[in-house]
Amino acid sequence: MAGKHDCGLRLADVTPKAQYFDRRRIMAGVAGLAAAGLAGGPMRAIAGIAAIPSPYSTDEKPNPKQDIESYNNFYEFGTGKSDPAKYAGGLTTHPWSVKIDGLVERPGDYDLDDLLKGMQMEERIYRLRCVEAWSMVVPWAGFELRRLLERVGVRSGAKYVAFETLLRPSQMPGQKTRILEWPYREGLRLDEAMHPLTILATGIYGEPLAPQCGAPIRLVVPWKYGFKSIKSIVRMTLTDKQPVTTWNQAAPGEYGFYANVNPEVDHPRWSQATERRIGDGFFARRRPTLPFNGYAEEVAHLYKGMDLKKYF
Repeated sequence: MAGKHDCGLRLADVTPKAQYFDRRRIMAGVAGLAAAGLAGGPMRAIAGIAAIPSPYSTDEKPNPKQDIESYNNFYEFGTGKSDPAKYAGGLTTHPWSVKIDGLVERPGDYDLDDLLKGMQMEERIYRLRCVEAWSMVVPWAGFELRRLLERVGVRSGAKYVAFETLLRPSQMPGQKTRILEWPYREGLRLDEAMHPLTILATGIYGEPLAPQCGAPIRLVVPWKYGFKSIKSIVRMTLTDKQPVTTWNQAAPGEYGFYANVNPEVDHPRWSQATERRIGDGFFARRRPTLPFNGYAEEVAHLYKGMDLKKYF
């Protein structure tokens, strides 16, 4: 089972103690959150971040920070797994704004610092499953997307949320190629976006996201394949129509709109029945892939009556 229990694992337990207490950077807006007491409920400082533990965290041990920041898919910086770490360092992530438009009561261009103010930050240790059949466990810091959507006000008729990644070829060299149509786009059904497992992450291991991990703000939808969790978000649009998504547009025969983890439906070029956990070693036995990446108890009801093989 994915969650509904306290994992009992703190970030201090998986980070060297000296490094844990020596961190000085604080994510934008979080200090004000703690001072104003806006989060509600018991809080604890995690590497300077005022956050609360989450019952949705897995009890699996997170991958080391080095794994998470050195093995990435972020084609805006290149197609190799190490390319993002090599080429993303020059990305300017402050100031940053997010346009929220479409079927919302309060559309506008919102400064990220303002969006973070008053948001309840949580420690969410989630499994991450890539469509390429590798996986890792990531200790995110973030807040539920539904909190933001409630703040801007969802208008009647909205059925989907569309997302866009930053378009800046001068700092994102992969966008100078035609491997995909830029900017990168993704989307969720509204009930998926409003689910409490769906978060907007701004940190890993108690520090702000590294550029190669989707700084300064990214989506995390743990029961879906990783490409659904769009990085470096600059726009969210509430719409009544299913939005165009980049991989579904590029290869509709391989990537569906929903992209829920389903071990019974193979990718056309490889099996999804098992996965390779990053850090396990080359000769380690592959792990069985769990339906909905292990979050079936929380999310399977969203797809009741749907043909999983057709839509996933």
